[in-house]
Amino acid sequence: MTTATTRPSDRRISPVFLGILAVTAVTGWATWTGFAEQPGVAVFLFVTAAWIVSLCLHEYAHARTALHSGDISVGAKGYLTLNPMKYTHALLSIVLPVLFVIMGGIGLPGGAVFIERGRIRGRWRHSLISAAGPLTNVLFAVVCTAPFWLDALDGVPADFRFALAFLALLQVTAAILNFLPVPGLDGYGVIEPWLSYTVRRQVEPFAPFGLLFVFALLWVPAVNGAFFDVVDSLLKALGIHEFDTYCGYELFRFWRGENEFCGI
Repeated sequence: MTTATTRPSDRRISPVFLGILAVTAVTGWATWTGFAEQPGVAVFLFVTAAWIVSLCLHEYAHARTALHSGDISVGAKGYLTLNPMKYTHALLSIVLPVLFVIMGGIGLPGGAVFIERGRIRGRWRHSLISAAGPLTNVLFAVVCTAPFWLDALDGVPADFRFALAFLALLQVTAAILNFLPVPGLDGYGVIEPWLSYTVRRQVEPFAPFGLLFVFALLWVPAVNGAFFDVVDSLLKALGIHEFDTYCGYELFRFWRGENEFCGI
C-alpha cells in the first residue's frame, strides 16, 4: 500500500507545523547569536518548539508506517499533515509532554494516533508501526548530539550547546520511556502482536493506566535516580556531560533567575 491511495490534501504539511518550525528556527538563531536580552527565554522557546516538532514527527512516523502497512484511513484523519491538532489525544500528545518537560525535565511519551489495526496483516508490521515513533526520538537524539560526538563544538555558543544538550536529554528519556514494555506505551505495542490472545485480553484493561504508572514510578527517588543514571550514561557515550544538560535545564527554566555555576 502506498501514499497513492490518499488524497494530496491528506499529505500536505500543515501551516501549524510550519509555524512551529519557524519558531524553532527563529529562537534557535536567537539562542545562537545571543540576540535576546534574556537568553533563557530564547532557550525556553527554542527547546519547547523543537520538542513539539519531535512529538509531531513521532506521531507522523506511526501514521506513515501504518499507511504503508495497509491502513489508508490515517490520511483522512489528518495524521500525515504533521498538524498536532489532528491527533486523537491532543492533550496527551502535546500539552502534557510539554508540561512535564517544564516540571521535571522528562521527555514524557505523548499520546497516539488511532491506527485501524484490523486493516493490517502480519505481526512484524504491527510491531514496526509501534516502534516507528520512539525510533524517531532516537534519530532526533542522534542529530542533537552530533556536534558532541563529532567533536564539532568549536565556535558553538555556550547557550546553544546547553540547549542542544538538554534537548538531547529529552529525546533520550522519551525513547527509553516509549520503549518500556508497559501496556499503553509503544514498547508494549512492539511485543503485543507476539503475545497469546489470552494474555492480551488480560492486559488490555490496564493499558489506559500504563503511562500514569510509569510517571508514578519516576517520582520514587530510587527509581528516578536509576533512570537518570542510565540516561546520563547514554549521553556521556554520545559526548554530552551532566554539566551541559544541567545548564541547559537551568537556562530553560529562566524564571528561576541566574545560575552562577553555569555562568548564566
